[in-house]
Amino acid sequence: MTDLSSVLDCADKNFPSSLETLFELCRIKSISTDPAYKSECRSAAEWLANYLTDIGFEASVRDTPGHPMVVGHHAGASAEAPHVLFYGHYDVQPVDPIELWSNDPFDPAVREVEGHKVITGRGTSDDKGQLMTFVEACRAYKEIHGALPVRVTILFEGEEESGSPSLKPFLDANADELKADFALVCDTGMWDRDTPAICAGLRGLVGEEITITAADRDLHSGMFGGAAANPLHIMSSILAGLHDETGRVTLEGFYEGVEETPSQIKAMWDKLGQTDETFLGQVGLSVPAGEKGRSALELTWARPTAEVNGMWGGYTGDGFKTVIAAKASAKVSFRLVGKQDPKAIRESFRAYVRSKVPADCTVDFHPHGGSPAIQLSYDSPLLNRAKSALSDEWPKPAVVIGMGGSIPIVGDFQKMLGMDSLLVGFGLNDDRIHSPNEKYDLNSFHRGIRSWVRILDALVK
Repeated sequence: MTDLSSVLDCADKNFPSSLETLFELCRIKSISTDPAYKSECRSAAEWLANYLTDIGFEASVRDTPGHPMVVGHHAGASAEAPHVLFYGHYDVQPVDPIELWSNDPFDPAVREVEGHKVITGRGTSDDKGQLMTFVEACRAYKEIHGALPVRVTILFEGEEESGSPSLKPFLDANADELKADFALVCDTGMWDRDTPAICAGLRGLVGEEITITAADRDLHSGMFGGAAANPLHIMSSILAGLHDETGRVTLEGFYEGVEETPSQIKAMWDKLGQTDETFLGQVGLSVPAGEKGRSALELTWARPTAEVNGMWGGYTGDGFKTVIAAKASAKVSFRLVGKQDPKAIRESFRAYVRSKVPADCTVDFHPHGGSPAIQLSYDSPLLNRAKSALSDEWPKPAVVIGMGGSIPIVGDFQKMLGMDSLLVGFGLNDDRIHSPNEKYDLNSFHRGIRSWVRILDALVK
């Protein structure tokens, strides 16, 4: 029996107590957005710090202007071992509407749902169950070897579900203490119940609000129609021109820093069995609308976009009013990939809009955030070691996926601490996070613990 097998056996032996430990944490009503639960959030932080201390970490509760952070350290078996920062969050979403819950959201239990054993309750999947998979893996490893194979710093946040207002100041003030070789983030999910996944890419974002002004007041369309500039016409033409007939974005320099997805990765995605029809069918559509010749998964995981999120102006109330609006406004967002520069994309968009606005009209811009994409190299030794470790644990081999949205903490780790992040989680799409009847598959919790044991072991090979 190998040392790894001994640790895995220990994790299995500990599992009943691991489950009860998770129940204890989930009973704490750590709803960060509601001031009425401020003391509960502190209780959750103190509970975690005490538990980390009990299993051999140096852990403490750190005050912030909002809810506290929990920071823990373990030196590992060797000073030369890799150093990892593990991130999770202990706060949860409100439970409203409470009448839609089948059980008390803060009375976790193992129940059977649609033929599967699940852990029910608020926070079981997002994110208490997820973070405890790592903690319990550390517990098992230490029980067998007395130390962890890598140096570990743990950061548990208490405001993720309410916008993380204290996070960036905390990272900035404690950068030297928190910086590691790389970060591990567990707030993600599996591809399906049998297939683990590693997220290698998160798209960045640029948001812009624009307003085009023509006449100094709304005009009667009978008296001025055909002669006066109509800002709704101008806006419609500008937005329609953002894409060519093949679906590509037309902004100058837009694709600088965009690389083609490796063929082996696209082949992996093709084997997942997700067709354009099945992907779009869940929302009543069937034909991809982006760049021609690319699958729906590639379009959402690995390609940049320009999307109109809203447009308004003129009269939109009941009935009819023959008016030429004085102003037209729109909100436009760009999802970024690779090394696209948010600042350059914003400047290119503004230059394009200005070039299309008539001389006697004006345009104003209002920015709505900008962040670069996050991309872990598909050839990263870290990624491939984790992929192999996960594949050894689950019925099906691990897959490398992307995510169409963003996880702000990952960008903060890269920008503020200079660390790449490995995103591994064990949630499922039907876990109902943020909704009534949240759950976490019992198998996700059990195999999640075993998976982190394997990953910790793989990081030093």
